[in-house]
Amino acid sequence: MTRLIVAAGGGGDAVAAAMLDAALYGGESPAVILTYAWDRLLIDPIPGPRGPADFTGLRPLTRSVQAIPADAAPIAPAGSTLPRLAAELPQTFALIDPHHGAEGMVRQLEELIQYLEPESVDLLDVGGDILAQGDEPTLRSPLADALTLAACCELNFPVRLLVAGPGLDGELPADALRDRLGPVALTLTAEQVTPVSTVLEWHPSEATAMLAATARGTRGLCEVRDAGLPVPLTDDGPAVYEADLDEALNRNQLARAILASESLHQVEQHSREICGFSEIDYERNKASWLTSRQTPKLHPKAVLHQLDEFETDARSRGITHTTFRRLTEAFALSGHQRQDLRALLLSSRPEQYQAPLWHIPSGA
Repeated sequence: MTRLIVAAGGGGDAVAAAMLDAALYGGESPAVILTYAWDRLLIDPIPGPRGPADFTGLRPLTRSVQAIPADAAPIAPAGSTLPRLAAELPQTFALIDPHHGAEGMVRQLEELIQYLEPESVDLLDVGGDILAQGDEPTLRSPLADALTLAACCELNFPVRLLVAGPGLDGELPADALRDRLGPVALTLTAEQVTPVSTVLEWHPSEATAMLAATARGTRGLCEVRDAGLPVPLTDDGPAVYEADLDEALNRNQLARAILASESLHQVEQHSREICGFSEIDYERNKASWLTSRQTPKLHPKAVLHQLDEFETDARSRGITHTTFRRLTEAFALSGHQRQDLRALLLSSRPEQYQAPLWHIPSGA
């Protein structure tokens, strides 16, 4: 029996898909996970998603779809977490190529379904921004989700839309999503996080890290992203909800507008018109800024002093947890220094590590 899970936004959604595969289906026959190679600038210094031409060692599955095996590699300077995911997890990771718009992605999905003859197809989004209208002021990354939603809605095959951890992506608040969610399909437990525990030690995804943390019982207020967004960690965090696919498309203005798109450029144009921005433009601007600045060296004593100041300030805002990605950016370090920062903090103050998050104690 083969199952196909489409990771709506790429990045951490692919890790969450592997977690969900084991939790929902037992993991005896690991799913094929179709995902973007889009890891943001901490991992990949090139803005936007990667395509097949950005890798060596891909393995053809169909005419338009290629698998990413453990020995595949992104072509420098591009970066990707997918080959390492393929090495550490039993699922097969297949690459979404969004460069031919929604029509190209429909073609990829149709070929993959014909090839796999899957028992089921799930579309998974962590956080729930796939349920957005497109004009919400807190929306930050609607493009990838809108593309997968548009493509899945065009298939002549039943697709179940799943939303894990409403609000955990720091975009749409959980309360705003209440009436857009259907029944709970699953509430993740600490045991069900175990299959991806080692991955979460190095993967930069913040939303999936918080999903795992809430499944392990962590509660509080977590600060994420370069903007320092506060995300509540509640009892709703580990819940995986079903949602109506057609209703999501009817609500999502960007997804509807790009149904006939044939290029990523067209998708970006619609995003600028409907949402007021393209997240790839944001990455372009940030990448330009990152290349022009001097990255400081990681001096342990100075970093621990920065940490004390950061925690004092965060406590004043009621923050109880943060991510290593947030700390890396708050300390103006580079993506390459994130793991060194993590190692330093774990060796210096191991009691503050509540895997995979960093705990900020209530007292000095």
